[in-house]
Amino acid sequence: MMEAVGAVAEGLDGSTKRFRAKRDAILAAAAQAINEQSAKGMTFADVASRVGLNTTSVTYYFKRKEDLAAACFEYTLDQLQAMLDTALEEPTPEARVARYLAQNMDRLARINRGEATSFAVLSDLRAMEEPVRGRLMAGWRDVFRKTRSLWGAGDTRAHTDLHGARAHVLLENTFWLPVWLGRYDLDQYDRVEARLMAVFARGIAGEGARWSPTRIDLDHDEAEPGREAFLLAATRLINELGYRGASVQKIASQLNVTKGSFYHHLDAKDDLVIACYKRSLTTIADAQRLSEDEPGSYWHKLESAIATLLDIQFSERGPLMRTTALSGLPRSVRSEMVGRSNRIARRYAGMMSDGIAEKSIRPIDPLIAAQALMALQNAAFDMRKWASTMPRERAIAYYASTLCFGLFDDRVLAI
Repeated sequence: MMEAVGAVAEGLDGSTKRFRAKRDAILAAAAQAINEQSAKGMTFADVASRVGLNTTSVTYYFKRKEDLAAACFEYTLDQLQAMLDTALEEPTPEARVARYLAQNMDRLARINRGEATSFAVLSDLRAMEEPVRGRLMAGWRDVFRKTRSLWGAGDTRAHTDLHGARAHVLLENTFWLPVWLGRYDLDQYDRVEARLMAVFARGIAGEGARWSPTRIDLDHDEAEPGREAFLLAATRLINELGYRGASVQKIASQLNVTKGSFYHHLDAKDDLVIACYKRSLTTIADAQRLSEDEPGSYWHKLESAIATLLDIQFSERGPLMRTTALSGLPRSVRSEMVGRSNRIARRYAGMMSDGIAEKSIRPIDPLIAAQALMALQNAAFDMRKWASTMPRERAIAYYASTLCFGLFDDRVLAI
């Protein structure tokens, strides 16, 4: 009798393991699809083909596509929580950040070796429908608060505000890493980790540097009346909801115009996203170009470009388009936009190289520091509510200080 019970238990255990293994494979495939096509672009058919199943088999594990996407996002949130819990075992803020970065680099190395799978990026959380959206956003806030706690409890409101900026920049660099890490061989990952941590720890600016940027005037004459406002409103909505979440109807409704008016400006939704990207990338390139004409050191030129672009992100003139919308575009168009974005990063690296030569910028790896700066610039849109709680100059200084002076330097609190 006991042998029979044991056999049944063993059978159930084996069945449970197979169920979990298949479910995990589906989640991994869905995460890949989300990262490539967004949550709304993911389909059961695509996920099924990635794991060698038919669509009906996938629905056995997840009844609706939204359930599958939510499970992917919840897995990502759980993994972030676990890594942060491990990092919090360290005794100091710098050691905690280093531990958190090391875990992320180890995860990406295991993915490179085929020992682990990517988890879904969280850019589409706001595009989910209620009540799932509320649950996921609550999970994201928990992750953010735990990340902020890496720096300990804030002694003052200013400390709490600064720790919030640091937490956001650290998390966004976590999500940005897979975008550019593929340019390095696996045996270079330890070096990349060390050089990125050096930027986190000590920043970009040279010894004795102060925060005193010049705000650059980027005003342009509108070639077509109303087009700038149209692209600005569309950029805000696409940043919020992603490429597939921001329908033509929603964009037209936010502008209080008809769909016909939309097509007066642009022929198709892809044209809209491309136009928004070109507007944003041109703005960034103009800020870089004009900052290089500023008198003074290369550090001053760089801080002026950063301050100008953060001001746009935090103001009514913003935001700039987030890279998350790229996943919905045709591959050829996406390659063109990524190529231009890479040229912007290389220009930042060039400014840093010149600054290192004149000793106004710390000896850092400029290519790696430029990618960290791209993550900061790209993500600042999400912090506009945070920025609205304080004077604009302070918000810009706090947010920029995270990479300019490092994640552990408090000199900016004097501003």
